[in-house]
Amino acid sequence: MEESVSIVIPVFEEEESLPHLYKAIKAVTEKLNRKYEIVFVDDGSKDGTFKILESIQKKDPNVVVVSFRRNFGQTAAMAAGFEYASGDIVITMDADLQNDPNDIPKLLEKIKDCDVVSGWRKNRQDKFLSRRLPSMMANGLISKVTGVALHDYGCTLKAYRKEVIKNVRLYGEMHRFIPAIASWVGATITEVETTHHARKFGKSKYGISRTIRVILDLITVKFLQSFSTRPIHAFGPGGLVMGALGFFIALYLSFEKIFMGKAIGGRPLLILAVLLIILGVQLVIMGLLGEMLARVYHESQGKPIYTVKKVLGR
Repeated sequence: MEESVSIVIPVFEEEESLPHLYKAIKAVTEKLNRKYEIVFVDDGSKDGTFKILESIQKKDPNVVVVSFRRNFGQTAAMAAGFEYASGDIVITMDADLQNDPNDIPKLLEKIKDCDVVSGWRKNRQDKFLSRRLPSMMANGLISKVTGVALHDYGCTLKAYRKEVIKNVRLYGEMHRFIPAIASWVGATITEVETTHHARKFGKSKYGISRTIRVILDLITVKFLQSFSTRPIHAFGPGGLVMGALGFFIALYLSFEKIFMGKAIGGRPLLILAVLLIILGVQLVIMGLLGEMLARVYHESQGKPIYTVKKVLGR
């Protein structure tokens, strides 16, 4: 029997797009010959979005509507969609009609051989300076930092196996980093070219101002990827280097003071030595506190520091 599919769609004030999107998705899903559901997550829309979703759900039992009390952001909407999705395969897409539902079968075919399929808007229909250029730079940076090379991290059209996505916890703006986060648990990832359309209704809810948030979240992702179970290794080396450098500078100044009779009280080098020693001690202490927090986090939740793919026998 074919695996079931959940299509998760975060929605924020897209009342004009929704009827067209639903019609296009239904035309595709009816041909899949497998169990499916469409999960719309209304992210606190103030227009008529919820009323439209409500009317769609009343007519179609395959539709699930999750409505937030206020706007929590795309990452929160994505996390809620994953929580309420029941399918073996979870497909995410935008509600603005820029992702093409006709690419869904392509993703389902590709995911037979892997755990995550990421869409690539090779011929992206957006403005170059305000959207495409920042996206190209961000994709290169994210691929370099995380070690998971993808052409288009920002494409919402992706497919995930349920057993992979259920282990992913999302915060901040981290929905774009899901492939990188999934790679931590050993998920296999591939990329497929998808169709991208120009926006027909309304305007984009996201601007270039989110770049700073993306960079900060990328730092968080890199830290969690490399040091979540050993934070002392992140802070310790820098602390030891600074502390040792400060100690040797202080030792040199002490030699000059004691054996050469030079005045060192007003020398900037003395201030630097003290500063380096203090910073070194603080970084080591931060690493130790991080170690304690990491242990509390894993042990209080019974969360293992590994993931098991398969067990044969006992």
